[in-house]
Amino acid sequence: MTARPLPLPLRLLDAIGRWAIAVVEALGRFGTFLAGALVVILTPPFKFWAFIDRINYIGFRSLLIILLTGGFTGMVLGLQVYLTLVRFGSEAFLGPAVALSLIRELGPVLAALMVTGRAGSALTAEIGIMRITEQIDALTVMALNPVRYIVAPSLLAGLVTFPAMTAIFDTVGIFGGYLVGVELLGLSQGTYFGEMQTFVDMSDIMTGFWKSVSFGVIVTWVCTYKGFNVGHGAEGVAKATTDAVVLSSVLILVWDYFMGSVLP
Repeated sequence: MTARPLPLPLRLLDAIGRWAIAVVEALGRFGTFLAGALVVILTPPFKFWAFIDRINYIGFRSLLIILLTGGFTGMVLGLQVYLTLVRFGSEAFLGPAVALSLIRELGPVLAALMVTGRAGSALTAEIGIMRITEQIDALTVMALNPVRYIVAPSLLAGLVTFPAMTAIFDTVGIFGGYLVGVELLGLSQGTYFGEMQTFVDMSDIMTGFWKSVSFGVIVTWVCTYKGFNVGHGAEGVAKATTDAVVLSSVLILVWDYFMGSVLP
C-alpha cells in the first residue's frame, strides 16, 4: 500500500519545522565556531605577526575607500542637512547635526559595510581557497590548530581595525561637512565647531565605539566561518563569498538598530 500524502496544513507545519531545525543547527555551528576561536585567543601562544598581517590586510588596505567614502558622506550630509536647517533658520546647528549623525550612526555602519565589501569578501575567498586546496587539512595533519593560525588573528584584528576605520571615517566626514557648510555655503567656522563641541559628548563617541567593536567581531566571525565551511570548487568559494558579504551586511544593520535602542 502506498502511503497517503499528508494534508496541506500538516505539510506546511512540516516545512516550517524543518526550516526551524535547520536555523537552530546553523546558529549552533556559528556559536561553536566563535566559542572555539575565543578559547584559542585566550590561550597562549599568541601569533603576533599573523595579527599584524591581518591588521594590514583588513585595515590598512581599506584606508583609501574609507577616506573617499567618509569625505563624500560628510559633504553630502552637510549639504542636505544645511538645506533642511536653513528652512527653519537653524543653520547654526549644522555642525552638531553632521557630527552626531556620523559619530552615532553613519560612521560605524558605513565604515563596517565598506570594510566588509573590500576586506571581508577577500578574507572569505582566501580561507575558502585554503580549504579547497587542502591547506587547512594540512595544518590539521601537522597537529596545528588552523583556528589559531587563521581565525584568531582575524578576530583580534577586527577588534582593532574597525574602531580605527570608524574614527577615520568620522573625522574625514566632519571635515567634509565643514568644507561644504563653511567654505561653500558660508557658515561661520566658529559656529560649526563651537556648536559641535556643545552638543556632542563622550556618550555619543562611546556609542559609535561600541558599535564599531561589535561590527568588527560580526564581520570577521561571519567571513571566517563561511570561508572555513566553503563548498566544493570555484563555485563553492564564490557562493561562500557572496553569502558572507550579504549576511555580514544584514547583521550590521540589524545589530545597529538593537544597539541604538539600548545604548543612550
